[in-house]
Amino acid sequence: MIRVEVIDGEIFTDERGSISSVNGFDAEDIRRFYLIQHPDTSVIRGWNAHKFERKWFYCIKGAFTLALVKIDRWDNPSDNLEPEIFYLSAGKSRIIAAPAGYASCMRADLPDSILMVLSDKTIAESAQDSWKFDKNLWINWEKLERKND
Repeated sequence: MIRVEVIDGEIFTDERGSISSVNGFDAEDIRRFYLIQHPDTSVIRGWNAHKFERKWFYCIKGAFTLALVKIDRWDNPSDNLEPEIFYLSAGKSRIIAAPAGYASCMRADLPDSILMVLSDKTIAESAQDSWKFDKNLWINWEKLERKND
């Protein structure tokens, strides 16, 4: 079974500034990327899912809570699916890799946070494989702890 992967990176800092990297990330399959900016922390984006598309998530600015869930039935997923919760921040360089078959939902934990999303499909391929589910499924965002480290 293919699972969500956390790819840790590093941040190097000296008198010239800092360099954030994830040198263990293999970008060979990347076809495109886009940036998501949340102006405030009340916005919940998701659930967005793809049967065949893989995605990678990297926080460029601020902090995000990212929830991922493996979809069991595409036309009518179970109400009791258990999402995996990840915290991403610009202060900790790491990528969360979501395999095909997962849905994602996210919230910024700091105002004006920016998340980079990479995909292994073109925009046309992604549009043919797009599934949307109610943001209130599988997780209670109001009760979920916020982190920003």
